[in-house]
Amino acid sequence: MSNESFIGHQIKEITAELPASARLVAISKYHPASSIEEAYAAGQRVFGESHVQELIGKEACLPKDIEWHFIGHLQTNKVKYIAPFISLIHAVDTIKLLREINKQAEKNNRVIDCLIQLHIAQEETKFGFTYEECRELLSSNEWKELKHINLRGLMCMASNTDDMNQVQQEFHEMHAFFEEMQQMVINDAPQFNELSMGMSHDYPIAVKEGSTLVRVGSKIFGNRIY
Repeated sequence: MSNESFIGHQIKEITAELPASARLVAISKYHPASSIEEAYAAGQRVFGESHVQELIGKEACLPKDIEWHFIGHLQTNKVKYIAPFISLIHAVDTIKLLREINKQAEKNNRVIDCLIQLHIAQEETKFGFTYEECRELLSSNEWKELKHINLRGLMCMASNTDDMNQVQQEFHEMHAFFEEMQQMVINDAPQFNELSMGMSHDYPIAVKEGSTLVRVGSKIFGNRIY
């Protein structure tokens, strides 16, 4: 089986096993536009990137009906480059970043969908709000004044461990917290209904625990090319 047909096969296999409540975000970072075209030919339309320059280059040369998601740590000074076209920013990890997204969205006469990133993993290297910091943010009025962002939900990464029981427990707690936050913001953000969790190695667990967006890269595209 060629690499091209492998990508198409994987896309179809993964999407076929996902419930109607979950969507696949194909993580295409570090892979060439030709690989994205193969996934696109298999019907995939949602792709995730984590480097601004790479994303800009791909957006310019690939079909315009692709829904681009930014999944990595986003620096405030880079927001302006993706604000004209980005569909969803998964990893909003500070109120400062949320303000900058709002500012750049306004300049582009857009409202940009955002997810708040939670830090639930054991590693210190991950970014994101703690549960308590997220509660404080969403119970405040500041985010409600940002008229050019659309808070769609939460995002997280589980601990980098082979202990799938721990991963399941983290996802389970995250989903319970997501439901708590949904109730907190229901009057101000009725569209708060996305929970982005799960990657190539743990997305089946994430889906069972209520994920609506799974971020799958290596299982589709293989190892990074560059």
